[in-house]
Amino acid sequence: MGEHAILSPSGASRWLECTPSARLEQQFPDRSGTAAAEGTLAHAIGELFLKKSLGLVKKAVYEKQIKILSDNPLFEQVMFEYMENYETYVLEQFENAKSHTKDAIIFLEQKLNLTDYVPDGFGTGDVVIIADGVMDIIDLKYGKGVPVSAVDNKQMMLYSLGALREFDYMYKIDKVRMTIYQPRLDSISIFEMDVKELKEWAENELKPKAALAFKGEGEFKAGEACRFCKAKAVCKANADYNLELAKYDFKESPLLSDEDISDIMNRTDTFIKWLNAVNENALYEAVNNGKRWPGYKLVEGRSNRVYVDETKVAETLKVKGYADDFLYIKKLLGITAMEKALGKNEFTETLSDLVVKPAGKPTLVLLEDKRPEYNSAEGAAQDFEFILNEDLL
Repeated sequence: MGEHAILSPSGASRWLECTPSARLEQQFPDRSGTAAAEGTLAHAIGELFLKKSLGLVKKAVYEKQIKILSDNPLFEQVMFEYMENYETYVLEQFENAKSHTKDAIIFLEQKLNLTDYVPDGFGTGDVVIIADGVMDIIDLKYGKGVPVSAVDNKQMMLYSLGALREFDYMYKIDKVRMTIYQPRLDSISIFEMDVKELKEWAENELKPKAALAFKGEGEFKAGEACRFCKAKAVCKANADYNLELAKYDFKESPLLSDEDISDIMNRTDTFIKWLNAVNENALYEAVNNGKRWPGYKLVEGRSNRVYVDETKVAETLKVKGYADDFLYIKKLLGITAMEKALGKNEFTETLSDLVVKPAGKPTLVLLEDKRPEYNSAEGAAQDFEFILNEDLL
């Protein structure tokens, strides 16, 4: 994964909000899982695609590298499609820059120095495009959990500052355009900021808070920024924040008010994630470090029987006279698998009339959610009845 700064741009939203968290996290191991490794692989493929299109890599080197990347156990063919879309988007932005600045330039995986504002600060920008007036910073995120907004995104703002330090002597840059590209969510978020405003923020907010964070000083402050903190499962401030729900100061009434219920729903997701983090950390410590928790013991969980070798099972039964139609159940490929097998164009041309997307089950979300409100009283009643009946099964 490479070297990481103590005050990394990716964690900026956290250490700017909770300044002691960066030093606290150093006590805990990096448990980045498969998703992080997938993201690293996707970035490598995207970078290689762009280098080929820009003439920055020889054909023989490209073919060798693409073979190595596609042999990775985490590789899936669909990664090529996602990264081709990413490549197309980046090249479109570069062509747009060149249309009004003939000598516009592009940098890939650019190392960025942030030490003007962040002690020992550095990062890597996926794509930096320099042209007169405007500088583009494009960040690829391969995750599919939730769309990441570029609006006031602290990671992107730090990348922008690093790129300005590196390149603003080449052109007169008045504005920075920050883009977060998430191919698996079909999400492109764009935020523009005047350079003057960005540098004022850096001097007045970033610089003093980064100084505190680097020394591990300041006040612990829990909230949404705790989501990816390595210490979230054992941090007392995070526990206090989440346990506020359990100690909810309800009004004197035998029933919850509508406002009470809305407030509880607003906290539920964060609360559940915290509980899961506590349990996952306890299990990890017990399994990997022999930790014994008071009142608990580590046991072997239930498991299901599995074939050691399905091919040998089939061969053994065929010797006994069992036919294929007895051994195997034929099943039509699922829609995702079928689209991958046929290719997107063939799938659309051949099966578009035979594929439907039924209405989703009703779900409660915050008012700022972009989806239209569900207005069908009859439909809602039917769906809700189905949910209740399903729960009783």
